[in-house]
Amino acid sequence: MRRSRFHVLLTLVAGALLAPPVMAFDLGATPPSAFRVPAGFQVDLVYEVPLAEQGSWVCLTPDLDGKILASDQYGKIYRVTPAPVGSTADKTVVEALDIEIGMAQGLLRTKDGLYVDVNNKENAGLYRFQDTDGDGKFEKKDYLIPLNGGGEHGPHAIIEGPDGRLYLCAGNQTKLPEKIDASRVPKHWSEDHMLGRMPDARGFMANVPAPGGFILSLKPDGSDIELLSTGFRNEYDIAFNPLGDLFTYDADMEWDVGTPWYRPTRVNHVTSGSEFGWRNGTGKWPEYFADSLGSVADIGYGSPTGIVFGIGTKFPAKFQNSLLISDWSFGVVYAVSMTPKDSSYEAKVEPFVSASPMPVTDLIVSPNEGCIYMSVGGRKVQSALYRIRYTGPEDVSPAKFPDSADAQKARQARRELESMHRGSFDLAKVLAQVGSPDRSMRTAARIALEHQDPKLWRDALAKASTPQAAITLAVALCRKGESSDQAAIQNKLLSLSWQSLSATEKLELLRAYQLSFLRLGDGNADFRGKIVQQLDSHFPAEDGDSRLDRELARVLVYLEAPKIIDRCVGKMRTSGSADDQIHYAFCLREATNGWNESLRKQYFQWFYDVATARGGASFGGFIENIRQAAIKKLSDDEKSSLGELVGAPPAPKDPLADLEPRKLVKQWTVDELEKTADSKQKGFDFERGKQMFAVAQCYKCHRFNGQGGIQGPDLTASGGRFSTHDMLVAIVEPSKAISDQYEATQFLLEDDTVVTGRVANLNGNNLMVSTNMLDPANFTNVSRNKIVEMKASKVSMMPTGLLDTLNQDEVLDLLAYLKSGGNPKHEVYKK
Repeated sequence: MRRSRFHVLLTLVAGALLAPPVMAFDLGATPPSAFRVPAGFQVDLVYEVPLAEQGSWVCLTPDLDGKILASDQYGKIYRVTPAPVGSTADKTVVEALDIEIGMAQGLLRTKDGLYVDVNNKENAGLYRFQDTDGDGKFEKKDYLIPLNGGGEHGPHAIIEGPDGRLYLCAGNQTKLPEKIDASRVPKHWSEDHMLGRMPDARGFMANVPAPGGFILSLKPDGSDIELLSTGFRNEYDIAFNPLGDLFTYDADMEWDVGTPWYRPTRVNHVTSGSEFGWRNGTGKWPEYFADSLGSVADIGYGSPTGIVFGIGTKFPAKFQNSLLISDWSFGVVYAVSMTPKDSSYEAKVEPFVSASPMPVTDLIVSPNEGCIYMSVGGRKVQSALYRIRYTGPEDVSPAKFPDSADAQKARQARRELESMHRGSFDLAKVLAQVGSPDRSMRTAARIALEHQDPKLWRDALAKASTPQAAITLAVALCRKGESSDQAAIQNKLLSLSWQSLSATEKLELLRAYQLSFLRLGDGNADFRGKIVQQLDSHFPAEDGDSRLDRELARVLVYLEAPKIIDRCVGKMRTSGSADDQIHYAFCLREATNGWNESLRKQYFQWFYDVATARGGASFGGFIENIRQAAIKKLSDDEKSSLGELVGAPPAPKDPLADLEPRKLVKQWTVDELEKTADSKQKGFDFERGKQMFAVAQCYKCHRFNGQGGIQGPDLTASGGRFSTHDMLVAIVEPSKAISDQYEATQFLLEDDTVVTGRVANLNGNNLMVSTNMLDPANFTNVSRNKIVEMKASKVSMMPTGLLDTLNQDEVLDLLAYLKSGGNPKHEVYKK
């Protein structure tokens, strides 16, 4: 959004009593006054890095004497003596280390030496430097692990674990080291895509196969290298909690935003042998796949960098126990509070520190001072070092991490299973957990089985007494077994009653069927027909679960179920969520049997209808690639009958053009809608509420029940957290209360224009500002040296008037739908 300086001045005057002071802007570091922190916290600028001489810092580690070591992304490693609290930044002393290695994206200083994880294709890998004579210099160098990788998805963090071992992570541009002494991940990974995969629409890493990014464990001397976990895209950092569990923060390609295969940035609990499902292009595994693990917390759109637990800080207990995670793109550090649940964790997320711009790269705890040091930089942008400390009245004594006796017992049982990933095997203990409702537990049990010869355990499948145990065993045997096992696997799965299964069991059953074909062969017509009979009547799902519908469609299209094309085309045409529609279009792109002229016209018309949808940079390319794949399956006669529908691709449309798809009903106010909502207690229409969620444009920016965009917050649980009044205020008056997480910035430029949006990317002096939540790949470039003033915007990026084309009953059905969380059996529909 651009406005004249006159309009900006009016805005500033009108909001002067509420808005923070306008900042004059220069090319230096973001001033501490621009940072938003919880009450009682303070940010100090410790050092403004001279860009030309010392580059842009991307990783930190505490030195043994309270100093800090920092690395420039493209240059040297520096030793930093921070200025004492209360003194000015020019009192900080910085000196370059006298070693020939730099370009580190991982640093670790221990009693055993300085570990440097070099991210440079010419000499990438893990090095150890040692001070052999105690003079403060590093005379000895060992090249512990050569790595083939570099760039921003290369070798990353190196940390010390509570077991005394070292842990190293690397992004998906890094190949596994040639020498691995042991693998906790069963080494039979594959792509595993039913209906195939399409590479990234812009060609990025199109030929990079599984296992993707990985985490290694090793001894301090570089021996006993062990593969711990795989399936990441670009996890930059890792951290252990006080209970000894490992976590990371990962993201899918931001170019994929808006597609069904894009997953929000997420915190993962990294367990032994785990797989997190990154695959190139359309191939990302949904978080619910049985052969993968999901997230502890989904964050949203962003670019993960450094993470650290607040252990050792002099902060209030909540922040001591939180995992602090950095988003480089949007300049936010989140506090993720985790509570043990079963053998894993559940989490709550809130912003901790934010500013614009704040391209945060790393965080470390200074136990001597009880504070956090934070570096900003990367991609040759202005870099700085900040200190975050607490000066408020709350108790800052060492806090105990939350735990319970049940969680301790579950954690111990999971770790006993994990010990079998590299050690003795106890079949009875493993089989006791394959049916566990605890996903991490049954995953640990399945991985233990996959490390063993199936002849030791394949007979357990026929004897499995619960659906979950049968499904887990089937998945393990699909991945580890032989083609001769297919009949037994499918026969066992066919014995399960669909109606009696939970939603999780249904999803894992469908994945087990997928793997039985992907791993063990096409199967015979008899079994394929029986599977269709078992599943066919349940698509579309009665409860509207989009996850079940997607996986049912995937399997039934593969099996060429009767009239599956009719139903998938119907879902394409009626679903309010663009990512849902894209999924069905993708499933049908190479389907051959069951088409007629009407269905083909509806299918190819959809590509024109979806032209108003927007997503990441690859969004349009993916849709056109799906279209072209479908066109290739047509005969000349079929192409002729479709005419212009298979001609030149549809021209992109203005994403704002459909903001008013219907006539204005009235400009609703919170008060009148609240009174009406309070007076109606029953008779709500679930399907109409779902339709209004699409009509009001909610799907374009918000995720709901697994569908929709992620530029705004996930609304699935909003009905359980917010009152009717709060929901109405958020929709009708979105600027009344704006979360720091979604706050925009106003940039007043030298040419008197104003750009309002969120900084989503940076490179050198260029800020890439997202000004339209409905078009996340379209940035406005702002040069830092042309900024006159900048301030937090008091106008939400969420459009107003979204309810004004809805009548009263439609608004009430939308509110009921939000309260239901997308569940048609919710109590709001039983009244």
